[in-house]
Amino acid sequence: CNLRPKDAAKMPESAWKLLFYTLSWSYGIYLLFFTDYPFFYDPPSVFYDWKKGMDVPTDIAIAYLLQCSFYGHSIYATAYMDTWRKDSVVMLLHHVVTLTLIASSYAFRGAGRRLRGVLHLSWDPHGLLNPRCSLCPGRFWFRLYWFPLKVLYATCYSSLQVVPNIPFYFFFNALLLVLTLMNIYWFLYIVLFVAKVLMGQMQEVNDVREYDVEDSKKT
Repeated sequence: CNLRPKDAAKMPESAWKLLFYTLSWSYGIYLLFFTDYPFFYDPPSVFYDWKKGMDVPTDIAIAYLLQCSFYGHSIYATAYMDTWRKDSVVMLLHHVVTLTLIASSYAFRGAGRRLRGVLHLSWDPHGLLNPRCSLCPGRFWFRLYWFPLKVLYATCYSSLQVVPNIPFYFFFNALLLVLTLMNIYWFLYIVLFVAKVLMGQMQEVNDVREYDVEDSKKT
């Protein structure tokens, strides 16, 4: 196929993300809708019968392994392998925060291990729908609607109702709120993209996060 050099250079990155998000989101669907876990329809249930040192079921531990491996690799890939974009610094911070959340949740054996499946579902589809960039309208539905509705509601409100003295409450919720701010930041790129299309400032579909040719020449 006749790809421009800059698009050909991004093919390995896009192909890898498409493969991972397909497998990861499919596994998240399996955990939430084809097992006995009620976490998606009843998010507060992640805190029912919670106690310190709870065992992590094998199927959820597999999800932890997949996600930790991916975000650990993504930190290196964003810094040294992927195309550098205007939001790459924020992307690096996102990967560090997400990896910290996942690893801490597993290490502390908190209720977050149960909530991981819901986070799994609300986080990954945008990459499956458009692995090349983050300008997918699905980002609003999954990350700005389902994520606050399912995840933040359970962690910020329900957790204190079910377990009043739950440990690390502020630590986990602070990181989750940081991720929410990043989602809003990336959604603004979608708004910018739509505005440029409607105003006729974009002749072809481009990732507005990428640097202009003129900007790259200056640097």
